[in-house]
Amino acid sequence: MKKISLSAMAAILSVLDSVMFHFPFFNYVFGSVEKGFNGILIIAGLMAIMLACNYLAFYLILFLGRAVGKFLMSFIFVGNAVSLYFINTYDVMLDDTMMGNVFNTNLSEATSFWSPAALLYILLMGVLPCVLIWLLHIKYGTWKHLLRNTGLSLLIVIAVAFANMSNWTWVDKNSTVGGSLLLPWSYIVNTFRFSAQERERKREEIKLPDAVIRNEEKSAVVLVIGESARRDNFSLYGYERETNPLLSSIGNVTAYKADASATYTTGGVKAILEHEPTSKLYEILPNYLYRTGVNVVWRTSNWGQPPLHIEKYQNADDIASQYGCVNNGYDGLLLKGIPEIISGSSSNKVLIILHTSTSHGPSYNKKYPPEFEVFTPVCTTVEMSKCPQEEVINAYDNTILYTDFLLYSITGQLKSLTDWKSCMIYVSDHGESLGENNLYMHGVPMSIAPSEQVEIPFIVWTSDDAPALKRLEEVSQHHVFHSVLHFLGIESPVYNETLDCFE
Repeated sequence: MKKISLSAMAAILSVLDSVMFHFPFFNYVFGSVEKGFNGILIIAGLMAIMLACNYLAFYLILFLGRAVGKFLMSFIFVGNAVSLYFINTYDVMLDDTMMGNVFNTNLSEATSFWSPAALLYILLMGVLPCVLIWLLHIKYGTWKHLLRNTGLSLLIVIAVAFANMSNWTWVDKNSTVGGSLLLPWSYIVNTFRFSAQERERKREEIKLPDAVIRNEEKSAVVLVIGESARRDNFSLYGYERETNPLLSSIGNVTAYKADASATYTTGGVKAILEHEPTSKLYEILPNYLYRTGVNVVWRTSNWGQPPLHIEKYQNADDIASQYGCVNNGYDGLLLKGIPEIISGSSSNKVLIILHTSTSHGPSYNKKYPPEFEVFTPVCTTVEMSKCPQEEVINAYDNTILYTDFLLYSITGQLKSLTDWKSCMIYVSDHGESLGENNLYMHGVPMSIAPSEQVEIPFIVWTSDDAPALKRLEEVSQHHVFHSVLHFLGIESPVYNETLDCFE
């Protein structure tokens, strides 16, 4: 077994990390800095700081951890390989919201992101460095060596940082994107940030003031929470393709313009269900109405909702089992038996929430039955950047076509309940990028998010005996809470008439 000094080992690993995993980072930097000497100074400074910081971190991990340190370094290189695969394949940024997406993704959804290329990333860029780490015998040296080498690393970082003092504003401006591409620090730091946010989010929810049901009129609302549906691709909003032929053919449909409050599922769903924009965890709509006496049913093929405190929660497998059918992976399963749920309700007030996954990438082509593959050819790989953009859009538009069918089917179910005043509200959690500016899917921080990830549909259908809808230029996701209260005849101290779609 060959011997190597810890200083040499840390230097080798630092260079490997910087060279193998930071092409996206420096590609971003090269495209963002000014041309000329100052740009060169920024790039050189970032390279020097990266090498010195990695050297310092890796030296400390191995010196203090010994065998445990080797395990940690192995984890870092495999983690870097996986992260680079996702950055290169999906153009994601590993900020705290993206780490939230990672930890909230279920197994079936996670497997849809993988391809044979991922295995090559892991083997060549993850496993091979691990072999080097474990084959070489490290001479760790003394505490004196530790102090000397760490001190020198810190001195280099401080000197380069002060030499670039005039460029700190550039660093601050580009820290969100640049920091999300630094491996392994982006996913390590943002995992801790997400964990801290989760601890805050999972605090006991703040109860809202008690509400009362003010009439005995039979009223039912079906709230459909869409997934990754962007407004641009709905013909109801002027898209040149006919992606909403069924909804366009019926009356009592109003399509409002809306912007999402976040570009990730947990943030968007929270906004749809809460009474006002807030970072606190207040009692959400289904919990609040269930406590008030409304018959609340939650059906889902998705994830990411705030904690639910209701009796009737059903995932796709529960529904398939209840109706003796197969969970085929399509959201049509969520519509099973809706008229029977409403007509058989012991309460005259019913709220059914369908949390769909119809337009979630990257495998758009697997989100709809074959008969809805109208726009062809479609992208069939999870590596969307390898498909012509037209094929990505075709597959995505087919998911919108299927969404149109689902929403139309719900209106038909509600129309059959002639003794119930009914309403369907459809609103997406966030939008989606389909290759514009080389971005795919969603999750870009709101401060720099493109319009494709923010602009969403907000579609309302009502029965003939329902209250009239307001003529509004634009609404928000928070309009859902107060509109549902109004429609169901719920009197509450938190009701806000300005966030109500109904007159």
